[in-house]
Amino acid sequence: MRATDMTQGKPARLIMAFALPMMAGNVCQQLYTIVDGAFVGRFAGIDALAAVGAADWLCWLFLASVMGCTQGFSVLISQRFGAGDAGGVRRAAAMSVVLTGMISAAVIVLSQSLTGPILRALHTPADIFPQAALYLRIIMCGVPIYAAYNVQAAMLRAVGDSKTPLVAMLIASGVNIALDGLFVIAFHWSVAGAAAATLIAQGSAAVYCFSLVRRMPALRFGRGDLKWDGALARRLMYLGSPMAAQNVIIGLGSMVVQRAINGCGSIFIAGFTATNKLYGMMEMAAVSYGGAIAAYAGQNYGAGKKERLKNGVRAGVLMALVTSFAIALILFLSGRAVLSLFVDPEAARKEEVLSVALRYLHIMLGGLFTLYLLYVYRSALQGMGDTVTPMLSGGAEMVMRISAALLLPLWLGQNGIFFAEPAAWAGAEVLLMVTYYHKIRKLSFSNEIPFL
Repeated sequence: MRATDMTQGKPARLIMAFALPMMAGNVCQQLYTIVDGAFVGRFAGIDALAAVGAADWLCWLFLASVMGCTQGFSVLISQRFGAGDAGGVRRAAAMSVVLTGMISAAVIVLSQSLTGPILRALHTPADIFPQAALYLRIIMCGVPIYAAYNVQAAMLRAVGDSKTPLVAMLIASGVNIALDGLFVIAFHWSVAGAAAATLIAQGSAAVYCFSLVRRMPALRFGRGDLKWDGALARRLMYLGSPMAAQNVIIGLGSMVVQRAINGCGSIFIAGFTATNKLYGMMEMAAVSYGGAIAAYAGQNYGAGKKERLKNGVRAGVLMALVTSFAIALILFLSGRAVLSLFVDPEAARKEEVLSVALRYLHIMLGGLFTLYLLYVYRSALQGMGDTVTPMLSGGAEMVMRISAALLLPLWLGQNGIFFAEPAAWAGAEVLLMVTYYHKIRKLSFSNEIPFL
């Protein structure tokens, strides 16, 4: 695998070539998320599926804080790579690893101490509380594993390599599916087995990435590069902390929604969870386009090429719209069959669970194009070094999500909760789009040099 210079060549072709391996990798990652849900729902029961669902957003809250930091760190790496600063790339990569280790240690302590209190604050039903807490505690023990994979994947994508993370996810998917079958079906470990399988699979992806990173000249740093550099660490945290804060804000808003969902009972939670397991599959191409555009924008911003940056974002918008409409159509036609994978066919209340899941799915599909545009504009701003506006967009998401979840059920009943996600996407997307066009219009490299 090698680094890719995205400051030369046709923007659309470069973005698509970068995004396709990411898309395939995301398919693999979402596949084992779906397999987890399917194994738990079909072989451990509806209560176990509901327990995983009750834990999902809290799990995401802690892990996404680490992921946000690594994504922010990669912005500086991509800018320095675009500027041809080989030494700067290595030093930024080394300091990113150091900071990620420190952050993941802090997250372990926080997550283990707050799991019980937060689940109680969310009014998690008593019949699923023990399983939800167990699932969370096991997953949170693996924070360093998630961190190791994400920091390496972010570094690789920053220098234009999206293929190595793809192969890593292929390996992880195979490991996860095999271990799910062993732990959940053969050993009857229920949610604990699903959590353990996920951690081992993620660990295999981290090991594979490490074996490639150490052989890539652009990222191969030595002991000298690991020496503490306060100015560089502050710059990386300036980029990474707003993205981590953005994810935390989104997670907090989502937990308010989860609290409202928990008040609707285990059947509603199970149906909601079944659709949420498809959420990642629905947004996988958006995440891939976002990763491609962040790397593309970062490199071209670093190289001072404004028109190439604009052309790439324009191409990304078109790709996002076409892809989102295609995915929405496919899932609208096949939604019931796919959602049935998560529910025990012999369960007494199977149809009630599927009814909840289908209503939620159809509402999400109606606003899917908004989610895709959100990723394009947010990633473009991040690549340009603006991680503050994306953080503010997380605040817009939180306000819209909470408002929809608390107010719409007053008029629409339980169905009102389903509009929380599309409303959050719309609120964030408007802010990001307006900010991007304002910044790109004002951007001039003739009288300013990008901060590298």
